[in-house]
Amino acid sequence: MRKASRLFEIIQILRLARRPVTAQTIAEKLEVTARSVYRDIAALQTMRVPIEGERGVGYILRPGFSLPPLMFSIEETEAIVLALAMVGRSSDTELRQAAKKASDKIAASLPEPLSKTLSANALHAWGSIAPAPVGIDLATVRRAVRDEERLEIRYRDESGAQTERRIRPIAVIYYSETVNIVGWCELRQAIRNFRSDRVLTCESTGSFFKLEGEKLRQLWMSGWQSNQPGNPSSQP
Repeated sequence: MRKASRLFEIIQILRLARRPVTAQTIAEKLEVTARSVYRDIAALQTMRVPIEGERGVGYILRPGFSLPPLMFSIEETEAIVLALAMVGRSSDTELRQAAKKASDKIAASLPEPLSKTLSANALHAWGSIAPAPVGIDLATVRRAVRDEERLEIRYRDESGAQTERRIRPIAVIYYSETVNIVGWCELRQAIRNFRSDRVLTCESTGSFFKLEGEKLRQLWMSGWQSNQPGNPSSQP
């Protein structure tokens, strides 16, 4: 286990303990030597983490030390930060902004020595991203999925033909080329995938399909989704 990960785990162990914890007990949980734990605790104390105690007696974390209610290991934090970086390259403007805020919150919540370790890592998301669709606000779609609200869209298919559709949106799929909206099309009476870059207009209707969303997603997952992975094409 890397040192940064051990520091995370030691703080977690002491934070959750109701009585002093010996270095040997910590060492057994982390599968390292007690000597390594002594060095790590000394390092944390040097970094002003309020750990009190001594060898043979045990260690405690002094009350008042502020930590987030949920702490992740270095590897878990790296995974979250990288995933947020990927979202930050999405064509969904609102999600990009949310990803940046979430990254800032994570960085601010970490104890200083651990945040420095994280910031030193070269984790980047790269590659081209699809331009934001012009005729539809993806934030509106995501809210409609959550609220189970029907949407009215004007859609242009691959051949250029335009149709008016009322859909019950149930999922949003983010591809590198485009974003697909999955929904029950009331015109076709079937689940369809709509490329967001072919949506000309989109309006909320104020008409809801409460308690139907999960059933439609199960229907989609049971058969329709098998035709979609890696394929951004739509089904008009």
